[in-house]
Amino acid sequence: PAASAVIRNREGGFVPFGGFILSASHNPGGLDEDFGIKFNCENGGPAPEKVTEAIFTGTKSISEYKICSGFPDIDIKTPGCYLVEGIRVDVFNCTDDHVQLLSKCFDFEAIKKLIARKDFSFVYDSMNGVQGPYAKRVFVEELGAEESCLMNAVPKEDFGGKASPSHGHADPNLTYAVELTAKMGINKSGERVGDPSTVPDFGAAADGDADRNMILGKQWFVSPSDSLAIIAANSKCIPFFKEGLKGCARSMPTSGALDLVAKKKKIPCFVTPTGWKFFGNLMDSGDELYFPGKTSYVPFLCGEESFGTSSNHVREKDGMWAALAWLQILASKNKDDKKPLVTVEDITKAHWKEYGRNYYCRYDYEGVEKGADELMAGLKEKLKDLEGKEMKGMKIKTAENFAYNDPVDESVSANQGINIIFEDGSRIVFRLSGTGSSGATIRLYLEKYEGPKGNIDDSAFEVVKPLAELALEISDLPNLTGRSSPTVIT
Repeated sequence: PAASAVIRNREGGFVPFGGFILSASHNPGGLDEDFGIKFNCENGGPAPEKVTEAIFTGTKSISEYKICSGFPDIDIKTPGCYLVEGIRVDVFNCTDDHVQLLSKCFDFEAIKKLIARKDFSFVYDSMNGVQGPYAKRVFVEELGAEESCLMNAVPKEDFGGKASPSHGHADPNLTYAVELTAKMGINKSGERVGDPSTVPDFGAAADGDADRNMILGKQWFVSPSDSLAIIAANSKCIPFFKEGLKGCARSMPTSGALDLVAKKKKIPCFVTPTGWKFFGNLMDSGDELYFPGKTSYVPFLCGEESFGTSSNHVREKDGMWAALAWLQILASKNKDDKKPLVTVEDITKAHWKEYGRNYYCRYDYEGVEKGADELMAGLKEKLKDLEGKEMKGMKIKTAENFAYNDPVDESVSANQGINIIFEDGSRIVFRLSGTGSSGATIRLYLEKYEGPKGNIDDSAFEVVKPLAELALEISDLPNLTGRSSPTVIT
């Protein structure tokens, strides 16, 4: 997100033709597949498929490349401008552009007052990723928090390594952010544990490259799908949306909680394939530089169930933005410091009472060496037979291989996941993460909707178990893969 902010804002914005981001992302590179190289275009967003395909085509015709020997070493620890035979190299503080942009999105003074309350405490876990310096700049230097609120704020190239509590997995979820979940009084199932008296009122985490987030309250887990919907429902609390939210979007596997808010507020809501690049066209729709004459949907809010949330301030998901959005909502609900604190749990439950609850869970089967391709192919063949079929008292309404028709550039993205919808609104979704079956990850998404007057206080993990049993029966996953249980449940 910070790189996107630099591309979009530095020197007036939109000066470079794009930028290369070197990141330990899910895009494998290097000897240990832990060093990704990513290209973002001049709008600060991930390169769309037409650009990456053109780059790939270009690589096939490379006949030579040149290396500039003798290029002097640049001191990258000290801000400055260097000229080397007509080549300009700028070294600048990495936090400046992003923090300046965030200060325009939020009311820092209101958040500062919330943090100063004697009955409010919070922690932020950077998981030894790149977010550490940004967290210190925002929370300590800008908002006046004590440095003790920062956890794992020193970036490490191995994110702490296998000996760390997270085992070097800088993933902000209940499985790997074990230090934060323990601090916030919940276990890996999101259940309350321990004495609540010493638990902070708010907690958040970022992943290794700071684009994803996890939101927690005192002994309370907010699912990413709920977080997105709650931000949309309370968008007027956030200065960036002061003129009103004009559009929103979610990835197909993300729960339909956002749709319910959009319907009530009469806001256009789009369902896209997984991948942040699919949100880019919606953000740039109506922009004279990109899609003149098209409908504008900004200010825009979007998110994915994989702990990604953001707006059109940049063209990436933004972990810090999501945390500040929640702090802004909390600040808006707690203007009077003489009244009891309105908590994360209070806000979540109030949302469920108004919109109902989308019970939601994701099962990840990681490192599947056999059967992944066969599973997906088998599901595609079964789609027609599944529609109208009744299984364990539940009738399947529709079954599709999801395809996305982009309303902005009219491109079509097919084969984006198996989406099975039941008549009561429940869903089962299958996606294959990766390019092949060897070492692939099968993702199974489970969703069950309960109305505002229904039972909205149960454990999500328990509520979706019957759906999980149905999914395994429909897909024959255990027999095809040899897996009896998922690697990670979130």
